[in-house]
Amino acid sequence: MQNKSELRQLLLESRKAISAEQKLLWDKQLIEKILAWWSVERIQTIGVYWPMRGEPDLLAAYARLTELGTTLALPVVVSDHAPLKFYAWMPGDPVIKDRYGAAVPADQHTELQPQALIIPCLGFSQQRFRLGYGGGFYDRTLALLPRPHTVGVAYDVAESAFAADPYDVALDIVMTQSATFA
Repeated sequence: MQNKSELRQLLLESRKAISAEQKLLWDKQLIEKILAWWSVERIQTIGVYWPMRGEPDLLAAYARLTELGTTLALPVVVSDHAPLKFYAWMPGDPVIKDRYGAAVPADQHTELQPQALIIPCLGFSQQRFRLGYGGGFYDRTLALLPRPHTVGVAYDVAESAFAADPYDVALDIVMTQSATFA
């Protein structure tokens, strides 16, 4: 097994190598899977993410979830060693970039406690452990109780073998364009 720093670099490079056409197709497949998951679970408040660094673009799913009456929230880093906070957001609302380049709601007055989180995975294992960019923000967030239901999303190329650290929390589900790990 590779160390996580090297693995992150390899996974970023492999995601970057995906053609725009392939990415559009895979995003469409993931969007369909997210909407099918929601149609069964009917979760009313979901923490979502704004795609960056080649992450799956689920913005069309967010628009549809909003039409279906779901309340969405985007994560905000409040400090380096704290869990994420989630603030109400819906497609069309203004966003600003934080210090990491992530889009966050321009209006951060309505904090929410989402019942579920859709989380991008730079990498993931068959045991549903997630590899992110290394900041630990989702790990600290998932350590809180009550823990929201978690859905990791990634492309098939992100499946990896790596050792989970003691603080890592397995996701409830990981979806790729062609598989679901539960």
